[in-house]
Amino acid sequence: MKAIAVINGNLHDVELPVPQPQGRDLVVKVEAISVNPVDFKQRKAAAHDGEPRLVGWDVAGTVSAVGPQATLFKVGDAVYYAGSVVRPGANSEFHAVDERIVGRKPASLSVEHAAALPLTSITAWEALFERLGVSRSGADEGKSVLIIGGAGGVGSIAIQLAKKLAKLNVIATASRRASEQWCRALGADHVIDHLGDMPAQLAALGLAEVDYILCLNDIDAHFAAMAAAIAPQGKICAIVRNERPLPMDLVFAKSVTVVFEMMFTRSMFGTADMIEQHKLLNEVAALVDAGVLTTTVGENGGRIDPANLTRAHAALEAGRTIGKIVLSGF
Repeated sequence: MKAIAVINGNLHDVELPVPQPQGRDLVVKVEAISVNPVDFKQRKAAAHDGEPRLVGWDVAGTVSAVGPQATLFKVGDAVYYAGSVVRPGANSEFHAVDERIVGRKPASLSVEHAAALPLTSITAWEALFERLGVSRSGADEGKSVLIIGGAGGVGSIAIQLAKKLAKLNVIATASRRASEQWCRALGADHVIDHLGDMPAQLAALGLAEVDYILCLNDIDAHFAAMAAAIAPQGKICAIVRNERPLPMDLVFAKSVTVVFEMMFTRSMFGTADMIEQHKLLNEVAALVDAGVLTTTVGENGGRIDPANLTRAHAALEAGRTIGKIVLSGF
């Protein structure tokens, strides 16, 4: 099969054997992918490894084979998923994945628009509803959430989930006019600039504090502002690893909960509840098909090849993308 592999830090065309399904695996014919920061981070991690390594963890495609213990899907089913970071990535014509982290593709979406959703939907859903404990049925209606980095891939779906399902007062952050407009179009009630004084901007909106904060970029740079903005007994969730020890004393007096979300945790450790991601993706698909949630494609990057993937990685590294970059076809 054709594949785009990392060799010594760069992306190259290679030919690899088609994977064979084991256990509860599916083998999926990859029709579209989207690109995430984990892709370039994993590419850099393999910079001095001469062995070909596959990255890429967002797929929409069709099941071409099933393992002997697979029961959730059959050959020919249209699926979407993010995969596992401890297995080969999906920048290849065929890809093996455990069925417990795979969902049915939204029927109303093209493969390109479906491929934009899995990793970010899982991250945003788990962060809001599992890590922060927000009610997805609206029981926390009227409470406030600050989403730092609202126009990125995760922010684009988090705004929708927080507004349309949880019915929260959503304050997103954006540093450019285009990204501000994107956040508002997705449902943000207010947009502030994370490059400025966020507590002061919140105060100008009449918000002395917020109940929840979802930090989708540099937690180190924003922790002091978050500590000032969070309500007593509030909750903060971050999806990016901090690079230095956090000054937790800033939130001690407020009895603040600080949690992290890593959407690969279940697949990395083979947790007993891995199938929750299958259920989650199916629920997201149903919400998309019902018109509650919308896809988050910001750019179609063309065919799946080294040049286009390299450009997509560079755009994400620059930190200026809006929504998701998708590619399709080999």
